[in-house]
Amino acid sequence: MRLIDVRDGSFKEFIGSQIPEYAILSHTWEDEEVSYKDVIDNVHKRKKSFAKIEATCAIAASQGIGWAWVDTCCIDKSSSAELTEAINSMYRWYQRSKICYAYLADLPRSEPLEEALPKCRWFTRGWTLQELIAPDSVIFYDEEWNIRGNKHTLMDQLSAITGIGGRILGNTMPLSAVAVAERMSWAARRRTTRIEDTAYCLLGIFDVNMPLLYGEEEKAFGRLQEEIIKTRADRSIFAWSLPQEEEASADGANTRTLCGVFAASPAMFENATCYSQTVVHWEHLELPWPGRRIFHHQQR
Repeated sequence: MRLIDVRDGSFKEFIGSQIPEYAILSHTWEDEEVSYKDVIDNVHKRKKSFAKIEATCAIAASQGIGWAWVDTCCIDKSSSAELTEAINSMYRWYQRSKICYAYLADLPRSEPLEEALPKCRWFTRGWTLQELIAPDSVIFYDEEWNIRGNKHTLMDQLSAITGIGGRILGNTMPLSAVAVAERMSWAARRRTTRIEDTAYCLLGIFDVNMPLLYGEEEKAFGRLQEEIIKTRADRSIFAWSLPQEEEASADGANTRTLCGVFAASPAMFENATCYSQTVVHWEHLELPWPGRRIFHHQQR
């Protein structure tokens, strides 16, 4: 794990369990993000987004934390091996952080929080889902780096915006206690720039690992579901539905959409929010065709 020394901005790599306390940044990517190469070439300070790194290090230093991690520059993305390791480890890195700073660049200082917070782009991005759930401590900052609350003081609002229960947000219930379909529903309205990242950003949510194959596009989400069923006997993974199973053709006739056993994207789980956050015992499941949700269950 490559960390930034908050005193001078230099990098240092740590291996295994010999990792010091560090702060971690959660944000949405914008123009002119600072890359690892930019820092090595010493051109990073010319970029607009360097301000985020600078603020992260300054806040960490003021809190007595000596190290920081920022995804844009702490990963050498030119190395496929390093990128794969980082993405497969990222949930744990956020989970093990001393504190997470969530910078909402489009959260205005003047607008009331209850009105402005749900509009923030941060809640629409795929990668920020794990960045909200994994850390014990998340502090939210607005566009001017003013503190607007933390994960615990804003619990009700965050739950209403994301559909995630308070016990998960508060880290008092393990993710494994939530049905697969419900966890998928949390990502239903979130988007990623790369199609493959729709799957890769959920690896930590389902505690699975898999190699990255950029270029496979939608196949990545199929591979994710294959990995999930290898490790968890939860048939709710099949409880997805097509946005519209039958569409009328131009002449008025109905046409049927054919599909496989796995969903094509998390969006197909948008309505799968009826599962309580307890381990469920499945008594009966009938799937006349993929995508049809007919099931019964009882709580343990």
